[in-house]
Amino acid sequence: MPTEILMPALSPTMEEGTLAKWLVKEGDTVQSGDLLAEIETDKATMEFEAVDEGVIGKLLIAAGTEGVKVNTPIAVLLDDGESADDIAASAAPTATAQAEPAKAAEAAKPAAPAPAAPQSADGARLFASPLARRIAADKGLDLSQIAGSGPRGRIVKADVEGATAQPAAAPAAAAPAPAQTTVAAPAAAPAGPSTDTVRKMYEGRDYEEIKLDGMRKTIAARLSEAKQTIPHFYLRRDIKLDALLKFRSQLNKQLEGRGVKLSVNDFIIKAVANALQTIPEANAVWAGDRVLQLKPSDVAVAVAIEGGLFTPVLKDADMKSLSALSSEMKDLAARARDRKLAPHEYQGGSFAISNLGMFGIDNFDAIVNPPHSGILAVGAGVKKPVVGADGELAVATVMSVTMSVDHRVIDGALGANLLQAIVDNLENPMVMLA
Repeated sequence: MPTEILMPALSPTMEEGTLAKWLVKEGDTVQSGDLLAEIETDKATMEFEAVDEGVIGKLLIAAGTEGVKVNTPIAVLLDDGESADDIAASAAPTATAQAEPAKAAEAAKPAAPAPAAPQSADGARLFASPLARRIAADKGLDLSQIAGSGPRGRIVKADVEGATAQPAAAPAAAAPAPAQTTVAAPAAAPAGPSTDTVRKMYEGRDYEEIKLDGMRKTIAARLSEAKQTIPHFYLRRDIKLDALLKFRSQLNKQLEGRGVKLSVNDFIIKAVANALQTIPEANAVWAGDRVLQLKPSDVAVAVAIEGGLFTPVLKDADMKSLSALSSEMKDLAARARDRKLAPHEYQGGSFAISNLGMFGIDNFDAIVNPPHSGILAVGAGVKKPVVGADGELAVATVMSVTMSVDHRVIDGALGANLLQAIVDNLENPMVMLA
């Protein structure tokens, strides 16, 4: 019988997406692994592959449709010998099967058995792909004894390839499938006046209304939630950069032949990664009813892109050389701007860095990005008068940083120790190579 292709969850946090483009059309034959569509999540555009073989019987969602919920049917796949007429025929039993649990709860008399997927001897009504049926027949397998991993429990090629023949079970009435209850996420509290209220305030004024894309909606929702629910506190320090700038210049001269040019940001990433190893209690994330203390230093770095930002994660940053971090960061930043990062490349990490110094910002406060325990807001290096160890005035390049911390994970003294370790690494950069 026809199989529904559902909107996939392309990341653990994805709840809806935009069906940007269909890569197939109705009537096309597809195999497992063939590309079906391009799906836009809140962070990237990703390709969606078929998990089964068959013929595209109907495209249920038009290309360009926004806000398609995960697990919403987007297309129908037909088996060998099926036609578009079978789609309507299969819809009625499905609706009946879904309605019966509700009828059983309301009526005193037993509900009629659901007609979905009776198990016949030849498996004709089982949810199984034609290829899976052929392999099962060749191996003498009883499909009724195999659990399917495809959509709606459909048995696919992978399910039967590794299976061994077993005696067929005696026919038995299939137990009704438990009703699937979808729990809607609580609606976020309004962050301000409604759209109509704001429009009325600006009646008679010339303006352009810009529709929010998925990324901007997600940024607005998550950062509003983070600011409202995470107990932030802030630690500020000035860092003298003269030793680092001199050391960086020397290293870059030696690395010219390899085409490597280290940035101040590369040193900051390394300093944070090493500091998380020095103060391991701070290398942690908030996990609802507990704290997870990480072993590696996985550092996220904010990258501005058109319409939003990404925070790609440099994993095991404490174990990597400055040149390796520099090369990896350049690659991640370039692919972030093209929205080509995979979810595993921008999810995770325990601590983040946001550097606006390159934009001329002296200092600022950043919002913690959950589940991270903190974020370092980095300002520009500026020439300032400082008092030397001998009490004399001198001029130094000073960079102001602010560390925003989740107080549920890191207390004041622990946060101060972490920031001190970061400062020590940046003011004594050769220590990071030891």
